[in-house]
Amino acid sequence: MQTAEMTAKMAEGKGFIAALDQSGGSTPKALAGYGIEADAWNDEAGMYGLIHEMRSRIIRSAAFTGDKVIGAILFERTMDGTVDGKSTPAALIAKGVVPFIKIDKGLEDESNGVQMLKAMPELDALLSRSKALGVYGTKERSVINSANREGIAAIVAQQFEVGRQVLSHGMMPMLEPEINIKSETRAECDAIMLEEILKNLDAMNEQVMLKLSLPVVPGTFDPLVDHPKVLRVVALSGGYKRPEACAELAKNKGIIASFSRALLEDLRHQMSDDEFDASLGAAIDDIFKGSTIKS
Repeated sequence: MQTAEMTAKMAEGKGFIAALDQSGGSTPKALAGYGIEADAWNDEAGMYGLIHEMRSRIIRSAAFTGDKVIGAILFERTMDGTVDGKSTPAALIAKGVVPFIKIDKGLEDESNGVQMLKAMPELDALLSRSKALGVYGTKERSVINSANREGIAAIVAQQFEVGRQVLSHGMMPMLEPEINIKSETRAECDAIMLEEILKNLDAMNEQVMLKLSLPVVPGTFDPLVDHPKVLRVVALSGGYKRPEACAELAKNKGIIASFSRALLEDLRHQMSDDEFDASLGAAIDDIFKGSTIKS
């Protein structure tokens, strides 16, 4: 796929984006969920080797194709690895799956009810390397914990600032100001964030993608789905189990999934290949339906 084909698939493709980008502190938890405990590795390299094996198994699975999985978000180490002798982005593209790269380096401590992105001084170098490997776009996550307008305005502005840097490299930014689903002021956060995103979109000349928590009130983000500066709106599962995540997703027209835990939660290292493919296929079918059949 060339860039124009990837853009068309992101704009109109039926399916969802798989988030295969657990990193740092979330990797041991992801491996434990997969049935691999911490005593299975001796160092960081061993840990990341095991998570890459898990992701490679997912990518090579017969159930994982561009017919239902239109994109996949990769951790930097996964991008730099190989799957059956091909670079991971090339392996995805061969299956009709558009590759993205997680670029954030973690979160600042909470201030004004939000956690901003940490500085990314090496971002230009990472973007250049990613682009050379065929990666189409990026994703960066920051977190909104409470309905503080000053904090939410700052976090959205930072996301768009990073987005412009990504666009300067000819890549598509997926902006992710996640709202904590445990926040006691979620609905207010949804409303303030929507206002701030619309303000920033009005100042943009190019399109971006958005990755958002599912709103408290279905349809809240319709103005973003319909906005000419938004290529696609995708949703994170945010801690919901898959059935609940898919049910909430189905209530929001035009929004597709970009799930991680909700995609992987039933997969186990100990499964035979047939069992693994069947379990992954069932998860993909569920998330595909939530992304494409709206209630």
